[in-house]
Amino acid sequence: MTNTLYASSIPLFKQMLGGLKGVLAKAEAHATAKNIDPNALLQARLFPDMFPLLKQVQVATDFAKGVAHRLAGVEVPSMDEGELTFADLQARIDKVLALMDRLDASQFEGAATREIVTQAGTPKEKRFTGQSYLVNYGLPHFFFHTTTAYDILRHNGVEVGKRDYIGTY
Repeated sequence: MTNTLYASSIPLFKQMLGGLKGVLAKAEAHATAKNIDPNALLQARLFPDMFPLLKQVQVATDFAKGVAHRLAGVEVPSMDEGELTFADLQARIDKVLALMDRLDASQFEGAATREIVTQAGTPKEKRFTGQSYLVNYGLPHFFFHTTTAYDILRHNGVEVGKRDYIGTY
Protein backbone atom coordinates (compact mmCIF):
# COMPACT_ATOMS: atom_id res chain seq x y z
CA MET A 1 0.00 0.00 0.00
CA THR A 2 1.31 3.45 -0.90
CA ASN A 3 1.83 5.87 1.95
CA THR A 4 -0.49 8.66 0.90
CA LEU A 5 1.17 11.49 2.86
CA TYR A 6 4.54 10.61 1.38
CA ALA A 7 3.02 10.33 -2.10
CA SER A 8 1.12 13.60 -1.60
CA SER A 9 4.10 15.58 -0.42
CA ILE A 10 7.59 14.49 -1.46
CA PRO A 11 7.00 14.05 -5.22
CA LEU A 12 5.01 17.29 -5.29
CA PHE A 13 7.65 19.29 -3.43
CA LYS A 14 10.34 17.89 -5.73
CA GLN A 15 8.34 18.70 -8.86
CA MET A 16 7.59 22.26 -7.82
CA LEU A 17 11.11 22.96 -6.57
CA GLY A 18 12.38 21.68 -9.92
CA GLY A 19 10.06 24.16 -11.61
CA LEU A 20 11.32 26.92 -9.33
CA LYS A 21 14.92 26.05 -10.27
CA GLY A 22 14.00 26.41 -13.94
CA VAL A 23 12.23 29.72 -13.39
CA LEU A 24 15.24 31.07 -11.50
CA ALA A 25 17.57 29.94 -14.29
CA LYS A 26 15.44 31.79 -16.83
CA ALA A 27 15.45 34.87 -14.59
CA GLU A 28 19.23 34.85 -14.38
CA ALA A 29 19.52 34.43 -18.16
CA HIS A 30 17.01 37.24 -18.64
CA ALA A 31 19.02 39.56 -16.41
CA THR A 32 22.21 38.75 -18.35
CA ALA A 33 20.58 39.16 -21.77
CA LYS A 34 18.92 42.46 -20.85
CA ASN A 35 21.93 43.78 -18.92
CA ILE A 36 19.87 44.01 -15.72
CA ASP A 37 21.55 43.91 -12.33
CA PRO A 38 20.50 40.46 -10.98
CA ASN A 39 19.94 42.06 -7.58
CA ALA A 40 17.11 44.11 -9.11
CA LEU A 41 15.21 40.85 -9.67
CA LEU A 42 16.33 39.20 -6.44
CA GLN A 43 15.03 42.16 -4.44
CA ALA A 44 11.88 42.69 -6.52
CA ARG A 45 8.51 42.54 -4.77
CA LEU A 46 4.92 42.57 -5.95
CA PHE A 47 4.04 45.13 -3.28
CA PRO A 48 6.16 46.97 -0.69
CA ASP A 49 4.83 44.97 2.28
CA MET A 50 5.62 41.60 0.65
CA PHE A 51 8.87 39.63 0.76
CA PRO A 52 11.27 40.06 -2.18
CA LEU A 53 12.01 37.19 -4.57
CA LEU A 54 15.04 36.05 -2.57
CA LYS A 55 13.00 35.62 0.63
CA GLN A 56 10.08 34.01 -1.24
CA VAL A 57 12.44 31.26 -2.43
CA GLN A 58 13.93 30.84 1.05
CA VAL A 59 10.50 30.50 2.64
CA ALA A 60 9.24 28.11 -0.05
CA THR A 61 12.25 25.84 0.52
CA ASP A 62 11.81 26.10 4.28
CA PHE A 63 8.21 24.92 3.97
CA ALA A 64 9.14 22.01 1.70
CA LYS A 65 11.94 20.94 4.04
CA GLY A 66 10.00 21.50 7.26
CA VAL A 67 6.76 19.85 6.22
CA ALA A 68 8.55 16.82 4.76
CA HIS A 69 10.68 16.24 7.84
CA ARG A 70 7.89 16.82 10.36
CA LEU A 71 5.64 14.37 8.53
CA ALA A 72 8.50 11.85 8.50
CA GLY A 73 8.79 12.28 12.28
CA VAL A 74 12.41 13.46 12.15
CA GLU A 75 14.15 16.65 13.17
CA VAL A 76 13.98 19.46 10.66
CA PRO A 77 17.53 20.29 9.49
CA SER A 78 18.48 23.91 9.99
CA MET A 79 19.76 26.01 7.12
CA ASP A 80 21.30 29.45 7.04
CA GLU A 81 19.65 32.14 4.97
CA GLY A 82 22.80 33.70 3.56
CA GLU A 83 21.79 33.53 -0.09
CA LEU A 84 22.58 36.61 -2.15
CA THR A 85 22.64 35.39 -5.76
CA PHE A 86 20.71 33.21 -8.18
CA ALA A 87 23.45 30.59 -7.81
CA ASP A 88 22.98 30.66 -4.03
CA LEU A 89 19.24 30.08 -4.43
CA GLN A 90 19.86 27.21 -6.85
CA ALA A 91 22.24 25.65 -4.31
CA ARG A 92 19.62 26.08 -1.56
CA ILE A 93 17.00 24.28 -3.64
CA ASP A 94 19.49 21.52 -4.45
CA LYS A 95 20.23 21.09 -0.74
CA VAL A 96 16.54 20.80 0.11
CA LEU A 97 16.00 18.31 -2.71
CA ALA A 98 18.91 16.23 -1.40
CA LEU A 99 17.44 16.32 2.12
CA MET A 100 14.12 15.05 0.79
CA ASP A 101 15.88 12.28 -1.13
CA ARG A 102 17.11 10.96 2.21
CA LEU A 103 13.55 10.52 3.48
CA ASP A 104 11.96 7.13 2.96
CA ALA A 105 8.26 6.44 2.49
CA SER A 106 8.34 4.12 5.51
CA GLN A 107 9.11 7.11 7.75
CA PHE A 108 5.70 8.50 6.84
CA GLU A 109 3.81 5.50 8.25
CA GLY A 110 1.25 6.87 10.69
CA ALA A 111 1.99 10.45 9.63
CA ALA A 112 -1.67 11.21 8.91
CA THR A 113 -2.52 10.94 12.61
CA ARG A 114 0.85 12.05 14.01
CA GLU A 115 0.57 15.25 16.04
CA ILE A 116 2.48 18.15 14.51
CA VAL A 117 3.09 21.18 16.72
CA THR A 118 4.39 24.38 15.17
CA GLN A 119 6.18 26.94 17.33
CA ALA A 120 5.74 24.77 20.41
CA GLY A 121 5.30 26.75 23.61
CA THR A 122 4.75 30.12 21.91
CA PRO A 123 1.56 32.18 21.80
CA LYS A 124 1.27 31.23 18.11
CA GLU A 125 1.49 27.49 18.81
CA LYS A 126 -0.66 25.42 16.48
CA ARG A 127 -1.47 21.73 16.75
CA PHE A 128 -2.39 19.61 13.76
CA THR A 129 -2.75 16.02 12.72
CA GLY A 130 -0.27 15.22 9.98
CA GLN A 131 -3.08 15.12 7.41
CA SER A 132 -4.34 18.57 8.39
CA TYR A 133 -0.81 19.95 8.66
CA LEU A 134 -0.02 18.94 5.08
CA VAL A 135 -3.32 19.83 3.43
CA ASN A 136 -4.43 22.90 5.39
CA TYR A 137 -1.13 24.47 6.39
CA GLY A 138 2.01 23.20 4.68
CA LEU A 139 0.91 22.96 1.05
CA PRO A 140 -0.98 26.29 0.98
CA HIS A 141 2.04 28.13 2.39
CA PHE A 142 4.45 26.33 0.07
CA PHE A 143 2.33 27.13 -2.99
CA PHE A 144 1.84 30.74 -1.93
CA HIS A 145 5.60 31.36 -1.85
CA THR A 146 6.45 29.40 -5.02
CA THR A 147 3.64 31.16 -6.88
CA THR A 148 4.69 34.56 -5.59
CA ALA A 149 8.29 33.93 -6.68
CA TYR A 150 7.02 33.04 -10.15
CA ASP A 151 4.71 36.08 -10.21
CA ILE A 152 7.50 38.48 -9.22
CA LEU A 153 9.62 37.29 -12.12
CA ARG A 154 6.76 37.25 -14.61
CA HIS A 155 5.76 40.75 -13.52
CA ASN A 156 9.35 41.88 -14.17
CA GLY A 157 9.38 40.62 -17.74
CA VAL A 158 10.97 37.20 -17.38
CA GLU A 159 9.45 35.02 -20.08
CA VAL A 160 8.09 32.12 -18.07
CA GLY A 161 4.79 30.31 -18.34
CA LYS A 162 2.71 27.64 -16.69
CA ARG A 163 4.97 24.81 -17.90
CA ASP A 164 7.96 26.50 -16.26
CA TYR A 165 6.07 26.93 -12.99
CA ILE A 166 4.76 23.35 -12.87
CA GLY A 167 8.10 21.74 -13.66
CA THR A 168 8.59 18.14 -14.76
CA TYR A 169 6.27 15.40 -13.59
